[in-house]
Amino acid sequence: MKKIAFPKISILQNLSLAPAAIPMRLRSILPALGIALLLTAFSTPASKADDKMENMSLIAVLTPTEGNKVFGTVVFEEVADDKIKVTVNVTGLEPNSKHGFHVHQYGDITKPDGTSAGGHFNPKNHDHALPAKEVRHVGDLGNLETDATGTAQYTITVDNMEMTDNGEAIIGRSVIVHAKADDGGQPTGNAGDRVAMGVIGVKNPGK
Repeated sequence: MKKIAFPKISILQNLSLAPAAIPMRLRSILPALGIALLLTAFSTPASKADDKMENMSLIAVLTPTEGNKVFGTVVFEEVADDKIKVTVNVTGLEPNSKHGFHVHQYGDITKPDGTSAGGHFNPKNHDHALPAKEVRHVGDLGNLETDATGTAQYTITVDNMEMTDNGEAIIGRSVIVHAKADDGGQPTGNAGDRVAMGVIGVKNPGK
């Protein structure tokens, strides 16, 4: 790593008083004060960046797997008490039906059937369950329910998910919508084929 050369700062040279006029005790703490001011200047931009990270939202833009016509968005937002609000808008599903949807392990949607996204995101190795149960996969988000046009609008707030903070974060992973309802059974809810997929990334805050 390249060393950063910091400029030499002499507090005494910038004072209007001659060094001899400054008490010895004050002269002894001035170098430390200069270092503290320098560190504060360098830390301020990082703090602002951290604030922006905390306020951002994530989004998965859903596209259909092969042979399907399902499109939509899934937005993740931090809300009070360290919870995550998940808002879903999907079209192109079967009318008046239920469809399991989950966060999956990998942000890899290169296979046309969506299987490259892996299984449910489950960093704590829990059993699968519906959201009513506290112990479940991080990726277990329940079911979308469509209207007569095949459109689903759904909102859920969860407390077992991290957006960006650590190795268990959902950013860079994927959202999968399934052909059938998630019945809560093992190992993954019997939700059938994957009909839509999208990688979770940073949402444009202006949109």
